[in-house]
Amino acid sequence: MIQIDSVTRNYGKVTAVKQISVEIGRGEIVGLLGHNGAGKTTLMKMLTGYLEPSAGKISVGGADVVADRQAVQRQIGYLPESAPLYPEMLVQEYLRMMADLRGVDRAERDEAVARAIAATGLEKHRISPIRTLSKGFRQRVGLAQAILHQPDVLILDEPTNGLDPAQIQSIRTLILELGNNTTVLLSTHILQEVEAVCDRVLVLIDGSLAADSPLRTLLNSSTIKLSVEAGTTGVERALGGLDGVRKTEKVGDDPNLPGYDQWAISCDAETSRSPSILAAAVKAGWTVGAITPETLTLESVFQRLQREHIARSSS
Repeated sequence: MIQIDSVTRNYGKVTAVKQISVEIGRGEIVGLLGHNGAGKTTLMKMLTGYLEPSAGKISVGGADVVADRQAVQRQIGYLPESAPLYPEMLVQEYLRMMADLRGVDRAERDEAVARAIAATGLEKHRISPIRTLSKGFRQRVGLAQAILHQPDVLILDEPTNGLDPAQIQSIRTLILELGNNTTVLLSTHILQEVEAVCDRVLVLIDGSLAADSPLRTLLNSSTIKLSVEAGTTGVERALGGLDGVRKTEKVGDDPNLPGYDQWAISCDAETSRSPSILAAAVKAGWTVGAITPETLTLESVFQRLQREHIARSSS
């Protein structure tokens, strides 16, 4: 559906996006994650044809974004970070205008507007001036204009930025519903946003693609955390010889168990090594406080990717 091949974008001497290559299939909900200035919005603007790549190629549904921009834009619904709304217009009036601009056939325009209003929960605000709406409902109007023409691809840039918790949950639910029939690319720097709605994650750091993985795989860990009484010796030697154990290192004091040290044991991913690790600890006579699989979060993964990026950049 979307093919990004060795794409770079420069602003003068500043390189905002560096040699990114990605393929996104039909029906995926993909999170584009990164800090402010990582290149997320630049990449999205290139996908929609608002910017041209300095190098590389982008195609959507087989159409090249530079050579056949209108063919690409007909397939895309786009909600930029600041939705392009006209506050003096009524919701229905604005959506009719956008349907015309989207090239929706006039005979189908009213049906398209009604469908978008129903999908975004705007029925009670159909004839309300946009200026009277809350920020959450203005975001809904922005989403409605993006889906009027039933696009194959929906590109959303920070769709819940500045919303309250109830509004955020409502927009997330809507994105999941839209994702049943549409490829969705969602840009955000809010980690919980990705965990809530995405099944695949692209991580940008300083314009480079630091990770491209299914969310479940990205958060999977083969590390075991073992807490033993402080001062216990011979841990590395005893566990390092176990089948499937790749590395054993002391993390520090266990924050949840005073008087205990915490060790991180990196294992092969095929099967759980907890039983053999616990058996070795019992055999050695250690006092064990806890043994648990490591639980990863997007925050911890993102921090690790940043550390690795900094290390590569400084080497």
